[in-house]
Amino acid sequence: MNKEDTSGPFYHGTKVKLEVGDYLTAGHHSNYRPNVVMNHIYFTALKDGAGLAAALAQGEGEEYVYLVEPTGEFEDDPNVTDKKFPGNPTKSYRSTHPLKIVARVTDYKALTDAERADWKKRLADINTSDDKIIN
Repeated sequence: MNKEDTSGPFYHGTKVKLEVGDYLTAGHHSNYRPNVVMNHIYFTALKDGAGLAAALAQGEGEEYVYLVEPTGEFEDDPNVTDKKFPGNPTKSYRSTHPLKIVARVTDYKALTDAERADWKKRLADINTSDDKIIN
């Protein structure tokens, strides 16, 4: 990865209400394969990408996008980098180290109801395929 790709800012989307100073950690169920417990915490340099993640997160309720700061080393997300997209156009990353919540972000593009339904259908299709999450 070149330095400009990894300098941030970075974002994380979820349905969990958090406060500035809280930490996000690995060890939770995947939003895309609920039977898989994740060894990593995922984040992106794309604010709207974090909005998409918030919309697709498990559970009901409000969607939250946070500005986050990695507390340790991180790598390109191998689930999308080169596996589905050449390079890292989604600017998606993962880490085994916690992410610190720096601020709540509200100026991202939220999905419409139709877009949300389309994405949920895509996830349902993924869950019936043999595609595996690289954990």
